[in-house]
Amino acid sequence: MRKHRLAIGALAAGVVLLGGCGEAGPAAPTARRPLYFDVKGLLTQQVAQLEQRHAAVTKHVSLRGNAPETVRVPAVKWNDELQIFFQADINKAALRGAYAVDSVALAGGAMRRTYTRRPGQPNAPVTSLTVVQRGVVPQEIAATIIQNNPLFSAQKQLRMQLENGQLRAYEVVGTQKLVLFDSLRYSAAGRVE
Repeated sequence: MRKHRLAIGALAAGVVLLGGCGEAGPAAPTARRPLYFDVKGLLTQQVAQLEQRHAAVTKHVSLRGNAPETVRVPAVKWNDELQIFFQADINKAALRGAYAVDSVALAGGAMRRTYTRRPGQPNAPVTSLTVVQRGVVPQEIAATIIQNNPLFSAQKQLRMQLENGQLRAYEVVGTQKLVLFDSLRYSAAGRVE
């Protein structure tokens, strides 16, 4: 009988707690529309599409200028595979106003927008982001990322190519240097199957 009362008491407490969850509190502020191109949103969409169709990738990887090694990866964790591209997201609240935007119309109706870091923006590692779009559909994205601190420096060139709104190829070329160690040059390129 005592166990029964404890169970009913716990259930009643849970109902009271759950009832509190339904009360309307202050409305959350609506999300701001991205000021710059939404790299994070595009990548999140691409990861979902690639995982849904179980896309494979053929990769070419090279370290220290050695001949590239080629490998086909049939089961890809796309969020991990494209993680470095999430670093090109310039829509963080701290970066609002940190970039100048230049737009150029290209032949065939495409538009190239280049987001260039303004001087005096030390917290903005993306020095430039270039997006080529036909309408609202991105075709190519390129970014340069530079990171420096007393122990570490790195520079990366990122490039993604899309066809009909789907990722087809990507490439990363970079150099990183740790204090007291030699520079490490690397490159990786992938073609989505």
